[in-house]
Amino acid sequence: MSAIARLGLLVAAFVLQTALLNAALPTGPEDAPARTSLAGQFLVAAPSMGDPRFERTVILIVQDDQTGALGIVINRPVGEQPLASLLEAVGEKDADVAGSVRVFSGGPVQPEVGFVVHSADYRLPETIAINDRLSLTSNVKILRDIAMKSGPAKILVAFGYAGWGPDQLDKEIDEGAWATAEADPALVFDADRDKLWDDVWNRRTQHL
Repeated sequence: MSAIARLGLLVAAFVLQTALLNAALPTGPEDAPARTSLAGQFLVAAPSMGDPRFERTVILIVQDDQTGALGIVINRPVGEQPLASLLEAVGEKDADVAGSVRVFSGGPVQPEVGFVVHSADYRLPETIAINDRLSLTSNVKILRDIAMKSGPAKILVAFGYAGWGPDQLDKEIDEGAWATAEADPALVFDADRDKLWDDVWNRRTQHL
């Protein structure tokens, strides 16, 4: 498959993201017992991580409750993509825009699904507030707004996500596969990706 064809498939995924994202995010009964959520925290792989898919990864946890967890890997960039090409792939052929966005591999689950992690100054009806400083939107409109300079101030575009079933992430943390740290927007959007794992590991809230 050509690079252009792959691009078309990736960007087209944004068009149907609302339904896919709602299906991906865990939901559960309202009467389930309360627990401390890791949403809005960093998950950082321990040096002993045995899964090569997650070696030295830093993950922003988007949602975490008794039915499972979902997060976006933020230190696996895969390349730059011109905004004009992204918009052309979804039919915005007359868009006169400049610039590009860096695309990340957000995790091994549904790598065709696109997400934009962004600053909290932008919101669509389907936007998910991760915390008071970070949000996530999965809708092609955010690409148009970014191209037209009316999108969020800070963005991270990713395809795919990391997911865990009920109690799975808690068990992996207890076993020492992961540590957690407070999510800092500066690290999400601006930090050197080559140094990000070291930076977050040094900020971890528990010592293994």
